[in-house]
Amino acid sequence: DVGHFHGTLKTACDAHDPAYYPRFKAWCDRYFAIAHRGGETRGVGGIFFDDLEDKQPEDLFRFVYDASSAFVAAYVPLVARRMTAPYSQRHRDWQLVRRGHYAEFNLVYDRGTKFGLMTPGARIESILMSLPLTARWEYMNSPAPGSPEDALLQCVRTTRDWAAATK
Repeated sequence: DVGHFHGTLKTACDAHDPAYYPRFKAWCDRYFAIAHRGGETRGVGGIFFDDLEDKQPEDLFRFVYDASSAFVAAYVPLVARRMTAPYSQRHRDWQLVRRGHYAEFNLVYDRGTKFGLMTPGARIESILMSLPLTARWEYMNSPAPGSPEDALLQCVRTTRDWAAATK
């Protein structure tokens, strides 16, 4: 799944500049790292960029348009493949723990959230709407070795060249 997702993003990036995917993937891995969790990332990554000025505005617009459009091809097949998979309370609990890590990132590190919270007269609720409605924290949570939850943790604790892994 992760290889497909990254491979699709790489294809979109490569159509504009072969240097984009490795550059923006590394940027994503750095930006979404949760330092207080040992560098664990918020998820399995993707691409991240802002303030691009290295090409003409029209070319940059086309890249942003194509890269954002690639998310449909990257994501929909994953949903189609997984939507009938069994789902239990154990899965839900793990999802809530991961949402907790997402909330930690957004509140502690995300530039947009921090900027919004420091803006005089800001509508705080509007800024915090990006947070999940429900999340969970478990003291010293450590999934069973070899479990799917453990496999995910190994993914988010080690950066990989996911696009190359699919070749």
